Amino acid sequence: MQGIQVENRFGWGARPGETRTTPWRDWLAAQLGPDDPTRFTGVGDCADGLIALRTQRENKLRGNPLVKPILQAELATQSAALLSTEQPFRDRLAWFWFNHFTVSQKQDRVKGVVGAYMREAIRPHLTGRFVDLLMAVMRHPAMLLYLDNTGSVGPDSPAGLRQHRGLNENLARECLELHTVSPAAGYSQSDVTSFAAILTGWGVDMKAERPGFHFAPRAHQPGEKMLLGQRFPQGEEGGLAALDFLGTHPATYRHIATQMVRHFLTDMPSATQIAPVFDALNQTQGSLRAASLALIDLPGAAAPGATMGKLRSPMEFVMAVLRASGATPEAMPPDTPHNPTRILVSGCAALGQPLWTAPMPNGWSDAAAEWSAPADLLARTDWAYRYAATLRDRDPMAIAHAALGGSLRPETQLAMHRAGSRQDALTLLFSSPEFQRR
Repeated sequence: MQGIQVENRFGWGARPGETRTTPWRDWLAAQLGPDDPTRFTGVGDCADGLIALRTQRENKLRGNPLVKPILQAELATQSAALLSTEQPFRDRLAWFWFNHFTVSQKQDRVKGVVGAYMREAIRPHLTGRFVDLLMAVMRHPAMLLYLDNTGSVGPDSPAGLRQHRGLNENLARECLELHTVSPAAGYSQSDVTSFAAILTGWGVDMKAERPGFHFAPRAHQPGEKMLLGQRFPQGEEGGLAALDFLGTHPATYRHIATQMVRHFLTDMPSATQIAPVFDALNQTQGSLRAASLALIDLPGAAAPGATMGKLRSPMEFVMAVLRASGATPEAMPPDTPHNPTRILVSGCAALGQPLWTAPMPNGWSDAAAEWSAPADLLARTDWAYRYAATLRDRDPMAIAHAALGGSLRPETQLAMHRAGSRQDALTLLFSSPEFQRR
């Protein structure tokens, strides 16, 4: 039964009919190979999204007629991959790191590249060095567009002097505050300004045949610059050196170790829990594989979570319900209302966590307090009731045992036995405290 708990805590939820003979720790570790086994169909690369955006702008088209199909195709193929994944831990890590390095389709210009960002910047680096993930994120057009670095110009650069334009500090500030060292490093506003100057010229060449990252020397603030007491040269190499410095900084390792423990295990991680993950990063030059292994090896990592585990976010809850009920992307044609991938997308939106639509650059909260207001929990029950109505031939108790194993409480079993209908029994299961937590 411990394997079911591991599926719930480190994956997207247990599925019926799955039996594992591999020890749970080995099963998780095997998902941390260097290559991403997931394949996505029907989608192009970042340049395709940028070309669609450019064409819309040139032709003054309203309503994103060219970008919207790209976004819909990305949501469909990536949702399908989640439902069918045989490596749920790896996929949980992908969505964790996407949230850490949030970009959001709330900004129209990001919609056509947000899916490519996940596939191109996040997924290839899940088990590599953190600094390589950081480099990929900071040079991806989705991040440069989202945090407005495409409009950041060195005041003393040729472009700045001619156009009377200046710095945009958004990317520099969020990289320091959220992505790397965090405020615990004691950086100042002058560090933010200096880092913004270092990153001037980092943008997107929308005029290229295949648009993508572009360093524009004429927009770069000239001269040597200081960041956290370190000197960095002018030019693109100065930005690369600064990111290498931040991406391997001990404060960064401590920050991301804290974030990993908080996301997977507890809202309030202790120093004792953080230390092994930090040590793994610090001793391996930031290996995310080593950090992930240290995470699953923490004492109590696979303990039952009925009363003390993490509250599932809306996305985790919807995914767990779909997987528990045996939903697969092949179950129904894509254009039917009950297609599981459509249910995943609409369910997340209905419960307040629409995919790739975080309201702020700090992403979605991991804290239970953000998702456990009475109205939020009632919305989950209402959604579960509507979804349960589609499961006309499923045995509620079989689903309960497959989804929860030994975490299934006698109180929940009794309530399900007394339920007036299959739909009511499944709603009670999905609304139970042990199903809400992982």
